[in-house]
Amino acid sequence: MKLLANVMEQVVKRNPNEPEFHQAVEEVLDSLESVAEKNPQWVKEGIFDRIVEPERQIIFRIPWVDDNNKVHVNRGFRVQFNSSIGPYKGGLRLHPSVNVGIIKFLGFEQIFKNSLTGLPLGGGKGGSDFDPKGKSDGEIMRFCQSFMTELYRHIGPNTDVPAGDIGVGGREIGYMYGMYRKIRNEFTGILTGKGLTWGGSLARTQATGYGLCYFMDVAMQSIKGKSFKDATVVISGSGNVAIYATEKVQELGGKVVALSDSAGYIHDPEGIKLDTVKQIKEVERKRISEYIKHHPKATYTEGCAGIWSIKCDVALPCATQNELDENAAKTLIANGCYGVGEGANMPSTPEAVDLFIENKIVFGPGKAANAGGVATSGLEMCQNSMRYSWTFEEVDTKLKDIMVNIYKNASDAAKEYGKENNLVAGANIAGFLKVAEAMSAQGV
Repeated sequence: MKLLANVMEQVVKRNPNEPEFHQAVEEVLDSLESVAEKNPQWVKEGIFDRIVEPERQIIFRIPWVDDNNKVHVNRGFRVQFNSSIGPYKGGLRLHPSVNVGIIKFLGFEQIFKNSLTGLPLGGGKGGSDFDPKGKSDGEIMRFCQSFMTELYRHIGPNTDVPAGDIGVGGREIGYMYGMYRKIRNEFTGILTGKGLTWGGSLARTQATGYGLCYFMDVAMQSIKGKSFKDATVVISGSGNVAIYATEKVQELGGKVVALSDSAGYIHDPEGIKLDTVKQIKEVERKRISEYIKHHPKATYTEGCAGIWSIKCDVALPCATQNELDENAAKTLIANGCYGVGEGANMPSTPEAVDLFIENKIVFGPGKAANAGGVATSGLEMCQNSMRYSWTFEEVDTKLKDIMVNIYKNASDAAKEYGKENNLVAGANIAGFLKVAEAMSAQGV
């Protein structure tokens, strides 16, 4: 019998109807069986039982008024999962799909992701089922202000430092920070992803996408002797992560031929023109389908799943959880894809991941491959503490070093536990060991 089977049973029993959370925990526990065998004292100390239970779960009401003076009520969440190596750190997600199970899955993943960065950051996550799409700036502002009137009670520079995630960019962070500053009468590094004139860090906007490419480049070179140079790349999503992953792929000599949003995807065989995408998504905030108006040789297809049927060397899923399923994985493998890097959190289903590992695809799991965002958030926190700013080049160099080290640590851990080149197991093990040692040292 597996040593950790009873831990998983307890998770399912205590957290019914939370499939994403179950999926995230099961993947990690499967990787940690060999760690439990090698470290029986951690089983005795209940480290595995404790790490799957959040330290704190906060759910609250968010009333706000729209432009027609109608009152709406949304639900807010903050799950503070583990603070054994540092203050809670993790994004805020605004999306209609948000519920406590989604936030717990994201917060649980964040524990290991933050640990892998080498920075002293614990794991947490938050958000709301509010949908920012189609809302005016005034409506976004009133919602964010209402959200912060409760959230401010639970966060602080040495307690919990949220950041952005899906639906939360510079505009939303600005409104939230402004409200926090008014309520607390203090100017402190309480949120990351801030504007450059009020405590933000250069390269933070680019960090997750850039970091994904740095990680995958070193992984592909180390395992297969391949790189992004002359590679054809398909990227899902067209938000912050996808845009800057595209930018870095192009800098590294690759050609991105597809991007998507929740409605469908574009395919430009000549290579995505990034200036057009930035104008559509960052300035106009419109659908990716607008792209073909500017580049008629490109095609647009309704629905997202078909994007993985486009022949490519490297696939970077950067949209949302479980977007890349078993059939998509089979198609990518059949088309000769040799690298898959997760820019989103858990975008590949367990069946897809198994196929990638079985077929020796270089697979970068999200908790390792997309850790560049939180790593640079950690660097923003350092700059806030010093009341100082580093140059773009300084931050970018530190980011690249962190991503290369994450690959090295995950690779070394996988090899040590008999799972060479399995970066899923390696990332889970390397991230867990640091947290487990801290939990053990600090007692029950």
